[in-house]
Amino acid sequence: MKRFDQVRGLVASLEGDFEKFYDKSNQAAGTRVRKGMQELKNLCQEVRVEVQSMKNDD
Repeated sequence: MKRFDQVRGLVASLEGDFEKFYDKSNQAAGTRVRKGMQELKNLCQEVRVEVQSMKNDD
């Protein structure tokens, strides 16, 4: 569950920047959103690889 908490935490940390970008058209917040989404993508890929590895070990 540690990985899930990491994903949840990352998404939660981006909430303010999403609001600033979509509601207030803050371009700098958009840059932070893109960066955060890339980090989320990488984290999700790590989780996928980890799950597949654990599944194959059984």
